[in-house]
Amino acid sequence: MAAYLVFDLYGPFASYGDIAVGEYRPTYSYPSKSAVLGLVAASLGIKRKDETRLKALDDDLSTAVLVLQTGHLLRDFHTIQVPPATQLKHRTVATRKDELSLKKQNTIISTRDYRMDAYYRVALWSATGSSELIEIQKALSLPKFSPYLGRKSCPPALPFKAEIIDAENVRDAVVKPSFNLELLQLLGKIDSRAKFLLYSEPALGNKDGGMHLITKRDRLVGRRNWQYGERVEMVQYVGGEDVFQQNTKAY
Repeated sequence: MAAYLVFDLYGPFASYGDIAVGEYRPTYSYPSKSAVLGLVAASLGIKRKDETRLKALDDDLSTAVLVLQTGHLLRDFHTIQVPPATQLKHRTVATRKDELSLKKQNTIISTRDYRMDAYYRVALWSATGSSELIEIQKALSLPKFSPYLGRKSCPPALPFKAEIIDAENVRDAVVKPSFNLELLQLLGKIDSRAKFLLYSEPALGNKDGGMHLITKRDRLVGRRNWQYGERVEMVQYVGGEDVFQQNTKAY
């Protein structure tokens, strides 16, 4: 048996950045490890400049995501005004107001992807024991910084309801929680007879369900320079009858 911290992520908008080149900013169809740990770090009050604590968090925690609903893709044509680099020389620009106060402005055009009405269940487990999970559970109930679903414009629409669960493996852990079943019923779009994808790091995984491996580039290397390395995820199916086993009403 092992301890897992399990909680749900749901919001009208979410954006979990994929590899971005140029003006296009795509999103993964489910939360990346860096997105999940960014939310956790914000809740714990870890600042973005604290590379030591952020790297320790990434090294200690493993993640899994059960995709209950990927939502719909929204593509936003985005423009923003920024001063040219020549105007920023020898200036201290601390706020957006400071940027806009400069006389010359350039317009940057980008396209940004979002997921609408997406619903995920996340599991975390720690290499150093359950004490770290207990601290994170408390932080998710009373976060020190505002958590969001990938972008600041994407606040969560539900309390996280983080719960520590003892289970044989991560697959068993993500089907145990009974919280938010009422909301899943109200959404009315989730077929309880469907099979849902579970993406998890290899440790503590289970080879049932037609598992295969994929590679993601979301392992933190250096936050200061936005550097991320590759890691391996296992993919397997979880049956809806297991996810909704505690709910007797058909949807």
